Amino acid sequence: PNWGPGAPRRRTSAANWALPKRWNAQAAAFMAQHGRRQRVFCASLADVFDNAVDPQWRDDLFELIAATPNLDWLLLTKRIGNVGNMLPVPFDFDRHFPHVWIGATIVNQAEADRDIPKLLDVPARVRFLSMEPLLGPVDIKPWLQQKFFHGGRALNGRAMMRSHPTERLDWVIVGGESGPGARHMHPDWARSLRDQCVAAGVPYLFKQWGEWIAEG
Repeated sequence: PNWGPGAPRRRTSAANWALPKRWNAQAAAFMAQHGRRQRVFCASLADVFDNAVDPQWRDDLFELIAATPNLDWLLLTKRIGNVGNMLPVPFDFDRHFPHVWIGATIVNQAEADRDIPKLLDVPARVRFLSMEPLLGPVDIKPWLQQKFFHGGRALNGRAMMRSHPTERLDWVIVGGESGPGARHMHPDWARSLRDQCVAAGVPYLFKQWGEWIAEG
């Protein structure tokens, strides 16, 4: 198989791995044109924290991230519980990786209850949710409330440092499912998440309806 469980993990070309260094060198021009830092959504067809990935690939990635401080790196995972054991040691978000954003994929309430606390234990500067595909109503209000925190903490027995001012989610992305056999997303599920984010002052992005679009 070429995709999914049991499929071989493949590394992209050296030319592809060289692109971030070019973008990093062009950061001033990007900022002048767009008014913000350039973002790199890393491994859009993979998962950096996949157990089946060669650990050397992950080491090479974090070496590349460290060498490109003018880019914001978005690392999205379905395996948020692996993060604490797979980051380089030592790992100081403030000093060495303030430009790393960590996200977790959440599709329903059960995953929210299980995985959002794990995400908030990762002391990255930005923590976000990708709720795509959204497969049911989800209440995330407890994790949108601002709770002040300063200093370091232990994650899976390893010291992690960050001086992040809050212990809440920083960004929520929502979308429907695409592809053959896609399941419906009720508009009220997306609207509820939008309203929860607006009430808490947390940025919300509705990405797509997916295979199905609401009528009326």
